Parts: sequence; C-alpha cells; structure tokens
Amino acid sequence: MFARQRTGGLCPLAGTLALAISISSPSVARAADVDQLEAQMRTMQAQMRELQRQVDQAKAQAAAATKAHAAASKRAPADDLDLKVKWKGAPELSSSDGRFTFKVRGRVNVDYNGIDQDEAVTGRPDVSAVELRRARLGVSGTLFYDWNYKFELDFAGDNATIKDAFIEYTGLPVGIRAGHFKTYNSLEALMSANFTTFMEKAAFVEAFSIDRLIGGGLSHYSDHWTAEAGIFATAPEANQTTYLDDGTTYSARVTVAPINRDRQVVHIGGSMRHRDDAGNPRDGVSDPLFQYRARGADLHLADRFVSTPRIGEADTLWALEGAVVLGPFSLQGEYAQDTVETASALASADPTYTGWYVSGSWFLTGESRPYKDGLFGRVKVKNPVAAGGGGWGAWQIAGRYDVLDLSDQSGAIPSCTACGEQKTWLIGMNWHLNDYMRLMLNVNQSEIDGGINDGAEITGVGMRAQMDW
Repeated sequence: MFARQRTGGLCPLAGTLALAISISSPSVARAADVDQLEAQMRTMQAQMRELQRQVDQAKAQAAAATKAHAAASKRAPADDLDLKVKWKGAPELSSSDGRFTFKVRGRVNVDYNGIDQDEAVTGRPDVSAVELRRARLGVSGTLFYDWNYKFELDFAGDNATIKDAFIEYTGLPVGIRAGHFKTYNSLEALMSANFTTFMEKAAFVEAFSIDRLIGGGLSHYSDHWTAEAGIFATAPEANQTTYLDDGTTYSARVTVAPINRDRQVVHIGGSMRHRDDAGNPRDGVSDPLFQYRARGADLHLADRFVSTPRIGEADTLWALEGAVVLGPFSLQGEYAQDTVETASALASADPTYTGWYVSGSWFLTGESRPYKDGLFGRVKVKNPVAAGGGGWGAWQIAGRYDVLDLSDQSGAIPSCTACGEQKTWLIGMNWHLNDYMRLMLNVNQSEIDGGINDGAEITGVGMRAQMDW
C-alpha cells in the first residue's frame, strides 16, 4: 500500500512539469520574434537617417551650384543672340532688357504729275512727267534707355541729301535734341509726309521756308499739351560752308488738346519763328537774303508763278493751327503770316505775307486719324489688302482750299514782278492698302491774281505710289 502511494505521488508532479514546459515554449518564441523585429526597425531607421542626410547634402550642393551660375551670368558678357524682334514695316531689333533698339527705316514715293500751266498767260509749257519724289534710307533707335538717335538720307534726284540727323536725351521731363531736324513751326510742316492727307504740303510751308536746320531744341510732350523751343543756324545744311556767319533762327511751338481720346481729338496750337540771314559769303558772291515763292497747283513738278526777289534780311513768322477728329471725319486748318525786314538798299517797305488753308477728309471704311504729341500719325487699316482673302484696305476722300498771298507792298519793292496771290483747290483720294502702303490721287487747280501771271489758271493731276518702313 505504501508503494502504490509513492508511485501515485510522483506521476502528478511529472505531469505538472511537462505541462509547464509545453505552455512556456510559445511565449519564449514570441519574445524572440519581437526582439528581432525591433532590431530590424532600428536598422531601417538608421538607413532612413542616412538617406535623409544624403538628400539634404544634394539639395545644398544644387543650391550652391545655382547661386554660382547666377553670379557667373551677371559677370559674363551678354549673349550675342540676346535679341527681341518686332515687325514695324521692317524688323526692329532690341535687347531683351530694352536698353538698346535698332531699326532700318526708309520710304519710296513714285510720282506722276500732269500739269496744264496756262502757257498762253505764263509762257511756261505743260508738264507730263514722273519722278522719284522721295527715296530715303536710314536708321533709328535707342541707346541705354534714354538716348534716341535718327539718321536718314534722301537719294531722290540722284543726289544724297541729309534729312533727319540728330541725337536726343529723354531721361528728363524735358527732352534735349541736337542735330539736323525740323524747326518747331506748323502742324502741316512738322508732320511726316508719310501721314499728310495730300501729296504736297500747304503752299506757305514752301514759301516761308519752314524746314530742317542745324541746331538744338527742348521739348515736353503729354496727352493734352506740348511745348517745344529751339535755336538753329539759319543757313540750310546744304549751304553750311557757304557763309562765314550762319545767322540765327529762333523757333517755338505750343499745342493744347482738351479732347484727346480714341477717334476723338480737338487740337489747338500756335508757333513763332524769327530768323536773321547769314552773312559774309566765302565766295563773295552768294546772296543770303530770303526769297518767298511756291509752286503752282501744289504739285512738285509745277513752276512757280508767285514769287518775290531776294529781299529779306530778317523775318518773323507767327502761325495758328487747329484740327478736329470725330471718328472717320477730320477737319484741319492753319493761318500763318511772315513779316519781312527788307534790306535797306533794296526797298523801304517791310511787307507782311500770309498763307492759310482749310482741309477736310473722310474715311469711307471707318478708320480714323491717330494723334500723339501734337501731331497726326500712321493710320491703322482695319482690313488690309492681302493675297488669299485680304480686305479692301482703307479708302479716304479729302478736299483742301489753300491760299498764299505775296502781294503786300509789291509796288514798293523793285523787281517784284511776280508778287501776287495764289488760290488753290484740291480734291484727293487715298487708298491705304495696309499700314505702310498707299496710293494717292490729287486733282488741283490754282488761280493767280496779280503780277505778270495775273489771270493764269494752273490745273494738274498728281498720282503717287508710296511705301515706307
């Protein structure tokens, strides 16, 4: 009995130990797995920190390289191809920062004039001829933002004549110009012939010699008013070596535009000029005195039927101007008077000569005359003529009445046999094929009163093919 009891006591203890071992084995395995996962995670975290360090280092190197490239670009000279190109009738080149611009410019005017010069009265035969009225080539542009330049030659008539040739500083409220350019007188005279309504400008512009001279000027331009003044040598550029004393010309112009908006303009202005003749000709023969004359029928190939002898040693010009634009309609007019101081050896009279005109125009196709800085400029054609489906271009009709009176005190001036008055009617039609090309037709008639050509009627037809760029 004793033996059975001992045997029965050991068996339960062994079972208990076996059960404990079997229960504890899975817990030990799980603990080992957790330690292994934690080790792997620590390894991955170390790798990620290393990768982040490498990324930050790469970013720093890239930023340093970008900064170094920018600094090198500032130090390096500009790229030879650092250009912008615009098309304004011809290519206009400019640097990308706008400091420099360069444009080749020019124009060609091919004219025909057919003129009945009333030979029975004037003794001058009729005209039927063509001419290259203008053939110009030049350059213009900007230097260092504020310096403008322009140089242009005219090759018409198989001669090279300097037209505009000046430099101008625009970095101040007042522009400063020096060179060969138009004196500050008359709306019609200052406008480019590219943009005038008729083939030739009003008769007083030629008669009173309102043109380019060598000198300097100041100017200020805004949307509603302009002011210009200058001092010039009196002798034209072509005669700049003829005289030892060039003489002096003073010129000024002021304009106001109380209304200046798209397709609506009211313009009022006035100008003056005083000039003294040149003196001391180098050859001892050339006559520096001023002469006053204009071509008949306002056509360039006509003869001059009102004209004075060379009489003026000084003169003073006053002029008023006005214009209105209402959409396609435009009205423009000017009045000018020139009081002459005659050479005392020739006459005791000091005549006052006058000229004036009134003109009107209408764009049948709806365009309008653009206005800027006291002048009218390039017409923007709505439907340009073009191959393969272009439009009709712009059509403009116009009329002008133009009067020049050189008859004042003619009886007191010796040899003033052609001193008289010229009254001219003009009717015109212009076909603008695009912004840079137009065809022009003028039908004109002048009546002469006074002088040896009294009663003459000069009738003419003018045609022009024009391109500019």
